[in-house]
Amino acid sequence: MTLSSRQLAIIAGAGSAALLITALIFQSIGYVPCELCILQRWPHLAAAAIAALLIFIDRRVLRWLGVLAAGLACAFAIYHTGVEFGWWEGPSACTGGLGDIGALSAKDLMAQLQTAEVVRCDQPQWYFLGLTMAAWNAICSAILTGIWLRSAFGHGISIR
Repeated sequence: MTLSSRQLAIIAGAGSAALLITALIFQSIGYVPCELCILQRWPHLAAAAIAALLIFIDRRVLRWLGVLAAGLACAFAIYHTGVEFGWWEGPSACTGGLGDIGALSAKDLMAQLQTAEVVRCDQPQWYFLGLTMAAWNAICSAILTGIWLRSAFGHGISIR
């Protein structure tokens, strides 16, 4: 059996949809997403929408947009993974950074503490085989980006 480049793109988009659904399931059972978790969802939504459009309109430019969307999801997930493992700093809004607290009055400090993000981007809530959810998203997104790329170059795949 041979899968066309169009079918590969639709499969890659379905993979993004599956990752979104998985994230929502985790959220529904109590894992609250951080700011970077939410950021990673948008490119997957775009990739799934592009794949849905490919069901009706087969254009190579759509497949390249899928590459871009999946690639962005992968880049965001790698960035988040680096923040979680302490390889680099994340945004101060979700890593507990309050800036120079010595220069703040007690009232201003209390105001910042009350509006601070509850879910920190640098403290993973879930691990599987030593990897965080963001790390697994990076791996899955890299695979999906590869599938989108193969599709964008007009190559199908033979399955035996």
